[in-house]
Amino acid sequence: MDQEFMKEKPVMPLVISMALPMTFSMLVNALYNIIDSYFVAQISEDAMTALSLVFPLQNLVNAVVIGFAIGINATMAYYLGAQKQQLADKTASLGMLLNMLHGLVLAAICIAVMPAFLGMFTKQAGIIGMGVQYSDIVFLFAVPNAAALCFEKIFQAVGRMKTSMFCMLLGCVTNIVLDPLLIFGIGIFPAMGIRGAALATGIGQIVSLAGYLTAYYWKPIPAKVKVRNMKPEKQLCKKVYSIGIPATLSLALPSVQVSALNAILAVYSASYVLVLGAYFKLQTFLYLTGNGVVQGMRPLIGYNYGAGESKRVKEIFRSALFLIVIVMVIGTILCMAVPQALIGLFTGNPETIRLGREALRLISIGFIVSSVSVTVSGALEGLGKGKESLVISLLRYIVVILPLAFILSRLFQAAGVWHAFWITEFVSAVISWIICKKEIFQ
Repeated sequence: MDQEFMKEKPVMPLVISMALPMTFSMLVNALYNIIDSYFVAQISEDAMTALSLVFPLQNLVNAVVIGFAIGINATMAYYLGAQKQQLADKTASLGMLLNMLHGLVLAAICIAVMPAFLGMFTKQAGIIGMGVQYSDIVFLFAVPNAAALCFEKIFQAVGRMKTSMFCMLLGCVTNIVLDPLLIFGIGIFPAMGIRGAALATGIGQIVSLAGYLTAYYWKPIPAKVKVRNMKPEKQLCKKVYSIGIPATLSLALPSVQVSALNAILAVYSASYVLVLGAYFKLQTFLYLTGNGVVQGMRPLIGYNYGAGESKRVKEIFRSALFLIVIVMVIGTILCMAVPQALIGLFTGNPETIRLGREALRLISIGFIVSSVSVTVSGALEGLGKGKESLVISLLRYIVVILPLAFILSRLFQAAGVWHAFWITEFVSAVISWIICKKEIFQ
């Protein structure tokens, strides 16, 4: 089969060849996140605050469709490694249908609840208005976005990382180009403000989907999406959801975390909410890059696990951990050296920049050690151990950090929240390594 290279090629070159296209596309995706926020921040600080408040629900929708797509990815890779082609095809087909339904239902719910949701964090009508304008448009594209993300994981499962990279780049570059045109009204384009940012995002997702469809029909892959295979099967659904639900929860937890932290920080100043939103935009540059390595690792681990290559699974894990550590070291250096320049991308207010500088330096203390949790969690998903992966995410995003942030904020005000980040990463890394020794190096 075309995927035999996954268990024959030397491990480190293999991991790099699989991870590099995804890492590059994740870098561009992170760059889009920063550029998008940069242009929105040029409208006003209120616009940036509105974007920060919408982020949790926007991330929640993405978490569901990406998390379920991870279930599709891991299940397909396992079946391909075990030489079960028909089940791999059924996984891709049924997964596509279910993921689009997920996007449709969630989009309708989020549009309906958005005004009340924003009202939980601010009483300023201008911020709520801009948040609703943005969300009403961006959620209309949830279904094509779900289909594109599903294709992304399907292509990755069969080792077509370059195609996945190219289609993701198409969407990101389209979004980056359209942002200033639609926000500020350049040339023939109307000035749409924050609604322009949402429309640019949606058009970028459509372009990405078009790229996947073109690639799928132009150069067929070893797994087919067919209507006749979309009939639900209990065992197959159980297997995909057993990975997809924990992965979804893991990806959705940051939304809960951000909302809770926004509530803690809003007591002190709206500037802290902006700083937190800016941090989460900046950290995507770091963690999305690390996630690029994980995306390259996950199908390799799933395929080799299905093929019974346990020794190779461990080698793949070690190689991925090494690469992610390198990414985190670079991120730490940048946040320690030039934090004011990074925060300055989102605001020109000197006081907000000062607060952001302090936040970045404290939070970045935990970046390097977080490599352990990130790698272990991704490897467990590749092995089909979704529950164990979820435990790590719960520790990082909810169980440790939220009580800690609340307690430390009472002792040190907003600075206590920033300390909670790095302390949480150290605690999570220790527990992640214990799980790793039991589940991966057993």
